[in-house]
Amino acid sequence: MQNVLLTGFEPFDKAAVNPSWEAVRQLDGVQLCEGVQMVSRCLPCAFATAAETLLQLINELRPAMVIATGLGPGRSDISVERVAINVNDARIPDNLGAQPIDIAVVDGGPAAYFSTLPIKGMVKAVREAGIAASVSQTAGTFVCNQVFYRLQHALVGTGVRSGFIHVPGLPDAGEHSMSLSTIVEGLRVAALAAWQTQVDIALSGGQVS
Repeated sequence: MQNVLLTGFEPFDKAAVNPSWEAVRQLDGVQLCEGVQMVSRCLPCAFATAAETLLQLINELRPAMVIATGLGPGRSDISVERVAINVNDARIPDNLGAQPIDIAVVDGGPAAYFSTLPIKGMVKAVREAGIAASVSQTAGTFVCNQVFYRLQHALVGTGVRSGFIHVPGLPDAGEHSMSLSTIVEGLRVAALAAWQTQVDIALSGGQVS
């Protein structure tokens, strides 16, 4: 049985829950397709420990694919991230009180890493399931981006595909939201498309500005 590792984050910024973890935890142990199961784990929302925790999980579980997820406040769809950038620039402190500003994620590392997942195929599959989805051009500069960058940096040359998805807040969080059950299904569909699609499709996913 091969594993697909899914991660979400603990709550941050005084929130009671984080929908990324609430969603992926429901997929823990679920069979994605024949011979493949999803394994879900929660990451701390802290610059000092989040990426290290993820890399330890990869070492322990030896997943065949990794999809990290996080909350994207203000987003209203399943946002499949295109690129991680080599900068930490925190608008708010993390859960340990750290607030790095204009600090490299990896000293001397590349300016950016692209997702190695078929991001457009994933978006198409989620949309065909009746769930709003898009390619996102920025994963921000908080812990989500840091984890995404460190993930891609660690897996260069391994053949293990990986990437990041931002999810909306839950309905009680405000105007831009999505139900938990819809987020769960959107992530399941995205993961299945990622597993089954070896070469990404040609689909417009860019932005004018």
